[in-house]
Amino acid sequence: MNPDHDWWYDEAAGPLVRPYAMTRGRTRPNAPNLNLVTQVRAAGHPADPGALSPEHLQILEICQAPLSVAEVAAYLDVPLVVVKVLLGDLMERGHVVAGALFQTSDITDTKLLQAVLDGIRRI
Repeated sequence: MNPDHDWWYDEAAGPLVRPYAMTRGRTRPNAPNLNLVTQVRAAGHPADPGALSPEHLQILEICQAPLSVAEVAAYLDVPLVVVKVLLGDLMERGHVVAGALFQTSDITDTKLLQAVLDGIRRI
């Protein structure tokens, strides 16, 4: 490394990648209906994982269970707009589905539901 150019590099931080590099300069998602609370989940494994970026593959890995767009951004530790663009790519390819809350199990315990409702009211 050239010592004259070391001022921008921090070994503890690891490799630095600008968010726009992950989206190839795109700042608008192909799926404009994505917001913070939109639930997304993987729709299966891609036939050709080599055609996807590491960030796309990471999204598919963490979205095996439904997550909100905000949760995906938090897990990836990247700006929300970047996640929206990446999710839009995956939605176009049919690798991710988005929609209303996905129900992962039947909740029939009324005591649990009442406790959640009471907690929300206290907020």
